[in-house]
Amino acid sequence: MRAVDQLSFYSAEARQPDVADLAGMLCGPGQAVGFGRGTAARLSVVVDAEWRARSLVVACAERGVEAELGRSEEGRPLIRTAFRADLTGLAARWLRGAVKSVPPDFVPDGAALRLWALTAGSAEPTGYRLGLDPHAPDTHAPLVTALRGCGLPAKPVGPRAGGPALRVTGRRGLARLAELVGPMPDGAIERTWPLVS
Repeated sequence: MRAVDQLSFYSAEARQPDVADLAGMLCGPGQAVGFGRGTAARLSVVVDAEWRARSLVVACAERGVEAELGRSEEGRPLIRTAFRADLTGLAARWLRGAVKSVPPDFVPDGAALRLWALTAGSAEPTGYRLGLDPHAPDTHAPLVTALRGCGLPAKPVGPRAGGPALRVTGRRGLARLAELVGPMPDGAIERTWPLVS
C-alpha cells in the first residue's frame, strides 16, 4: 500500500504545474542562461521532433511561462523562453557560473521526469532512454544518483551506443517510470514514450 501512495505522490499529475518542473528540460540537453546579475534567466532546448517542441511549449504555458518555437542553426526545432524574473531561481540552482550543474539535492518528481521524457526520451527494445546533455558531461553521474533517489535505477549509455543517455530497464523500473511520467502526450508515437507492457 505504501508504494502506491508514493507513486501517486510523485506522479506527474499529483500536483499543480510549477516553474520548478522545467528542470526536466535541463536534465536533458536544455540550457539555462542568466542575465542582468541574476535578475532574469532564459531556458532553451533543441529537440529532434516537432511534437516534442509543441508539447514543451504547452508545458511551459501550463507553468505560466511563454515559450516560442523556432529553428536551430541546423534546422531542428528550438524552444526558447524570454528572459524572465521567475526563471532566475531555477537557473541559479542549475548553474555554477555559466556551467550547467545538477543541484546536489535534486531528485526529479513525475512532472520533471515528464518534461525530461518530452525533451529527450525514447523507448528501446530493452528499456527506456532519457537523453543527456552531450555538452555537460559533469551532469551525467549526478543524474544517475538523482534517478536512483526517485526509485529508478538507470545505467549510463555512451556515445558509441547512441548516448549520452540513461537507460531504465526491467519491468518494475519501466512500470515505475510510466506511472511517474503519466499518459502519452498528443502527437507522440509509442516508441518515444514509456508504456507499461
